[in-house]
Amino acid sequence: MSTSFLIMGLGANEIILIVIALLLLFGGKKIPELMRGLGKGVKEFKEGQKEDSSAEKKSEVEDNK
Repeated sequence: MSTSFLIMGLGANEIILIVIALLLLFGGKKIPELMRGLGKGVKEFKEGQKEDSSAEKKSEVEDNK
């Protein structure tokens, strides 16, 4: 099986079923809003991880002094 069709162990059929279910549940107008919110959340999460790792590095440097 090609890895281009796999996202977290899901095949093409499963992804299609999920997309159809989302369209039925939320409709076409709500999905872009949901994806925008999800994107913002992921971006903030990644920024938080960067801030935490830089704070850890600073504390390690201060501990070594």
